Amino acid sequence: MKPMFTFIGSVAAMMAAAVVISTASSPAALTAVPHPGGRPPSAAEIQLGRSLFFEPRLSSNDKVSCGTCHKPEKGFADGLRFSVGVTGRPLRRHTPHLYNLAWNHTFFWDGRVSSLEEQAVAPIRNPEEMGMPADTAAAKLRGIDTYAATFNELFPKSGVTMGNIARALAAFERTIVTHDSPADRYAAGDLTALDERAVRGRNLFMGRARCTTCHSGLNFTDGLFHNTGVMGDDIGRAAFDRVGEFQMRPYPFFQMKRAFKTPSLRNVALTAPYQHDGSEATLLEVVTFYNKGGRDPQSYGKALDIRPLNLTESDLQDLVAFLESLTGVTDVQ
Repeated sequence: MKPMFTFIGSVAAMMAAAVVISTASSPAALTAVPHPGGRPPSAAEIQLGRSLFFEPRLSSNDKVSCGTCHKPEKGFADGLRFSVGVTGRPLRRHTPHLYNLAWNHTFFWDGRVSSLEEQAVAPIRNPEEMGMPADTAAAKLRGIDTYAATFNELFPKSGVTMGNIARALAAFERTIVTHDSPADRYAAGDLTALDERAVRGRNLFMGRARCTTCHSGLNFTDGLFHNTGVMGDDIGRAAFDRVGEFQMRPYPFFQMKRAFKTPSLRNVALTAPYQHDGSEATLLEVVTFYNKGGRDPQSYGKALDIRPLNLTESDLQDLVAFLESLTGVTDVQ
């Protein structure tokens, strides 16, 4: 399935994707983008953030940008199990998509930051991703006349700082909004928007398959952290969610071992592979994984809702059809 985009501004020249203008209605909650303090950024600030998003000079080797791992034509992911940063080595976790981040309250698979501004600069400073520690990225941009002039115009009291880089990047990322999917139109009353298989999949999604236990709300995520039975050494949320009374022990007590944030399912057909470790290559593999109750049904600490579903192969195909119907139009400023 090909991505569908409505592009606003010169970013269209940088993104290899089809342009589709939506004519159908969308949930109002997905068209009124929230902003910190209720203050929308200026068009110039968004444009600066867009330039920074595709700017490889924000990396230590001048080769890696945010857009390297978050490609618009790949659903704002990159289609790889693990992206490769400035070191040339695969990263530890699969790159998540960037759709509808404006409505998130935590970021990254483990939820270690609580604002989009914090998220925006963390990969720049990460030695494995873009490799620019502390404020070195800001110092580098100060030496580039065009950036120095733009920052000084937009932020006359401070100019190029990591805080202003974060502010601009987050302003752009909040404009990456997907909506107006066939599933939305069906929910709004257009009963022709889904075919019979997708309708059956929708009923399963909301019923016997118990998907809405975690994938709820307009963005199909509860924003919480769950151990779904994906095995491995990555302890996930547990590193940030320790129980205080155990802190004096000589070893950490992990409350949520192998728990990871529930991803939004909007445009999920565009963002393969899946899971925090990229271990499921297709949507059919994903629904098969949950039908079995996770990779290890006996996994210690696994969420109680993750258990065998006893769905048929036809049921699984119907679920995939519904998940594919969550592909909508993406507006990017």
